[in-house]
Order: sequence, then structure tokens, then C-alpha cells
Amino acid sequence: MKKSALLIIALAFGYTLNAQIFIAKNCEVSFFSSSPLEDIEAVNKACKPIVNTATNDVQMKIVISAFQFEKPLMQEHFNENYMESEKFPNAIFKGKINEKVDWTKDGEYKVTTTGKLTIHGVEKDRTIDGTVTIKGQEITLNSKFKIHIADHGIKVPSLYVQNIAEDVDVKLNAILEPYKK
Repeated sequence: MKKSALLIIALAFGYTLNAQIFIAKNCEVSFFSSSPLEDIEAVNKACKPIVNTATNDVQMKIVISAFQFEKPLMQEHFNENYMESEKFPNAIFKGKINEKVDWTKDGEYKVTTTGKLTIHGVEKDRTIDGTVTIKGQEITLNSKFKIHIADHGIKVPSLYVQNIAEDVDVKLNAILEPYKK
């Protein structure tokens, strides 16, 4: 009986050691909007995606006001008029990587992540394509996808319809390392 209990405790302890949480040490989320009158581009380096390699869970919170624009007026309009960042300060993604990834082996894996993307207070189911690259104790996440702004209740005044695209190209590049308490 004691041997069985010790074996169960040893297995549970071993499983806990293998369950890894990875958090971004560097992350960049950018978006690009091309329209007939002007292109709009912004970059956010204040993101911290988290991956649990034991469960394939992925979570990410993006502070909307941390997007930086080339023109200060664009940034002001983005935060005040479109994203209402005081009312909706964060974009959040919670999902799960669908494919089997050998987190212990260096390599590149094409993956899809399915989950809930909340922007401007509107939650939508999304499946996002991406790449996971493992090299030693470092995980790199890369993804490119589109967001249809109307899907998230973002309204563009008719006066500015020519300035802002209906679909925005989003890029994610993140380097994650094991989380240390």
C-alpha cells in the first residue's frame, strides 16, 4: 500500500515538473489598415502571451492604449473614437492549440489555435493559423490573420469610411521562455 502511494505521489510530482508555463519575454503585435486615402499602422510591444505546454492552452491580453502610431493624432483617434480604450482597455484571446506539438523537441510546427477573441467588448469565436518554433527552452509564436472590425462593434463614422479599411491585417511575433516564480 505504501509503495503504491509513493508511486502515485512520484508520478504526480513528475507530471507537475513537466507541466510548463511559458510567458513572453518579447512580444510584438502590429496591425495594418490599407484604405484609398491612407494606410494606418501601429505596433504594441506591451503584450504577454502565455502558453501552458501541458494543456496547449494559450492566453493573451493586449493593452489597447499601448499601440504606438507614427502620427500622434492617429493614436488619439484610435483610442478615443474607435477603440474607446478607456471603456474597453484590453483585447483578450483565450484558446487552445489544436495540433499535437512535441514541446520537448526542437522544431517548427504549423498550428491552428481555436478560442475566443474579445475586442471592444465583443467576444468572437476564432481559429487562427500560426507557427510554433521550439529551440531549447525558447518558444517562438508567429501568426498573421485578419480582423473584420464590424465583427467587434467598432464603428467608423461615415466621414472617415475612406480612411479606414473594413479588414485589418494583424501580425503576432512572440518569444516565450519558461515562467519562473
